[in-house]
Amino acid sequence: MMQMDRRPFLDEYEKLVVRMNTPRVMIDNAGCVDATRIMIDSAQKDGILLEAVQVLTDLNLSIKKGYVSSDGRWNMDVFHVTNLDGNKLTDESIINCIQQSLGTNLRTKSKSIDGMTALELTGTDRVGLLSEVFAVLSDLNCDIIESKVWTHNGRIAAIIHLKDCDSGSPIEEPQKINRIEARLRNVLKGDNDIRSAKTSFSIAVTHTERRLHQMMFADRDYERTPIINTSGRYSPLVSVQNCWEKEYSIVNIQGKDRPKLLFDVVCTLTDMGYVVFHATINTTEDDAYLEFFIRHIDGSPISSEAEKQRVIMCLRSAIERRAPEGVRLELYKDDKPGLLAQVMRTFRENAINVTQCEISTTMGVAHDIFYVTDGIGNYVDLKVIDFVRERIGFNCLKVKELPLMLKKIERDEGGIGVAVLFSLGSLLRRNLYNLGLIKSFS
Repeated sequence: MMQMDRRPFLDEYEKLVVRMNTPRVMIDNAGCVDATRIMIDSAQKDGILLEAVQVLTDLNLSIKKGYVSSDGRWNMDVFHVTNLDGNKLTDESIINCIQQSLGTNLRTKSKSIDGMTALELTGTDRVGLLSEVFAVLSDLNCDIIESKVWTHNGRIAAIIHLKDCDSGSPIEEPQKINRIEARLRNVLKGDNDIRSAKTSFSIAVTHTERRLHQMMFADRDYERTPIINTSGRYSPLVSVQNCWEKEYSIVNIQGKDRPKLLFDVVCTLTDMGYVVFHATINTTEDDAYLEFFIRHIDGSPISSEAEKQRVIMCLRSAIERRAPEGVRLELYKDDKPGLLAQVMRTFRENAINVTQCEISTTMGVAHDIFYVTDGIGNYVDLKVIDFVRERIGFNCLKVKELPLMLKKIERDEGGIGVAVLFSLGSLLRRNLYNLGLIKSFS
């Protein structure tokens, strides 16, 4: 009896499986007045929501509204997004990138750091710590290509991508790696942080910002007490309650909207071992309202009051740790060995504390972003910023963003509020003028 050749049927079956497991992405610019609508229809799998949000976040898109539903084995996500200027997406390269990134059954990949060595640091934060860290790396002939640093509740987490200054190659020699780790561990532990100071080299396959969340979560920053003034810190309202009828735990978050807010929340829930089955995201001009229906990976809801409080603390910390504090400074300058160490030393000598920074180098030009306060968490005296800019270069280091309270000075034109704010005379307005943030100080 002749056997039937099953290969054509197997080929068709494999094609069907691929189609079923490949997300279908539709991008619509006509159905919504003020945003581009992105619809993702896919088979359910672990982490798929985080992957989608990560793609949109890495493209610097703002998610204004969203709906997530994953009943059974199927998942449907709808996001209303704009660019950072608040406009619909019209750039075809961005639209194509979304289609290619989301319309695949492959896992999203972090930014390639081929040719660099990744260094991870955690420890107790203090004024001048980054200056010491970058001075050590400069002294050991390390070229800092990229870095992101977060601080929260007196803790610091940093991921630094390095090359050897002389060879331009990754740092792989065990003796040099041990030397770097030993010296940095001494810097990080200070006088009283012998146990929790950590340094490690990694292959850095994890998304950088997700890894920073993981590092701070592992460091238990959510249990720490702030060591500097946090009265101006943005802190969201977070609540958790159980819906026993549907066997869900419901997480509600209300607070100030900002870029990457959804990523921070979904990243934290995912890394804590929760699965989002349904979600609603709504934003207004300034505020965000997020609701998530979650379960553990094993399908059970949150089971105790202690677990509820831990979820609340962890989500609040995840949102706070990225929210910038202080004045935003941006540095554009031709890169050279020791540049970052020099800038950080100038900050330290003037008692400026860096609460967050992002370092990058492109085509031999350094583009660095710093958020700074004084040593106890208050706004830096604008005379000090003026002096620092003079030392580093007025045209190289610029003030890009002031805290809300200082912005109010520029907006107000008269009345009681101005009388109070200017009770020390015109000195502050003169400094704002020197920084280029107002047109006159008369």
